[in-house]
Amino acid sequence: MSPSESPAGLPAAGGPGVFDRLRAVPVIRLGGMAIAALGMRETVDLMIEAAQASPRPGRPLYMTSANGEVLSRHARSPDFARLFVTADLVNADGQPMVLLSRWLGARALPERVATTDLFHGVAREAAARGLSFYLFGASEDENRRAVENVQALYPSLRIVGRSHGYLTGEALSDTLDQIDALAPDILWLALGVPREQAFVHEHGARLAHVGIIKTSGGLFNFLSGSRTRAPAWMQRAGLEWAWRLRQEPIRLFWRYAVTNPHAIGLMLAHGRSGALTRGTGRLVRALLPSRTPLVRR
Repeated sequence: MSPSESPAGLPAAGGPGVFDRLRAVPVIRLGGMAIAALGMRETVDLMIEAAQASPRPGRPLYMTSANGEVLSRHARSPDFARLFVTADLVNADGQPMVLLSRWLGARALPERVATTDLFHGVAREAAARGLSFYLFGASEDENRRAVENVQALYPSLRIVGRSHGYLTGEALSDTLDQIDALAPDILWLALGVPREQAFVHEHGARLAHVGIIKTSGGLFNFLSGSRTRAPAWMQRAGLEWAWRLRQEPIRLFWRYAVTNPHAIGLMLAHGRSGALTRGTGRLVRALLPSRTPLVRR
């Protein structure tokens, strides 16, 4: 895929204006993935336009993000990689990706589009335009507190429903029907990688009246106040992972210890051409031996 390519898998029917904009989004190959070369403002505008248009009949638009963990797992697992093939947009939610793209890529990523920041930009515009949200994911307590805090920040924002993310069987089926009946313009899906991507793959067709599904990782933990963001200088330097590691060392140590070096190796290995060379291929394999299991949330 060349630096000027656009995301694949967009049907010709429905909402031609939005689909034209999606096709026109420049993407770059970074660590083997196609990443949208969009800034925060452009992503907010595109999401709002798509939510207003609801352009795809029968299935919501699917927008997701990539960071070092995602790059690593995408390269290691074909099954994981397939969960991203049908995404209409993949943003860079990792500052190291942005910094390395400026050195390696024919087209650099303009900036990091962190979902934690994107949410607030979209919420402000959605409140002004009467668009609706549904928040699905995290624990019941985290989800409830996240919704309460968001409603306090944006009193005119229409939050038509919410649910924790630990549903199975009939309870999940009933909730999917409820979400579809409520027809939110944007469904914020916070189940963690790869559960949220698998959710879209398995259940997207049942949410025909939802405009957009945006995967959100740990967004609700920040909205609820149970987790705090790193200082701005750490975010700019690509060190937010270290801040998160300090907050959750047991859960995150092995993930970062394994996937961060592998992701950096992948980005260096693919370089400007996007092709994995023999020498750098050995580097990547050295950084993450084939027997090393994928790190899960």
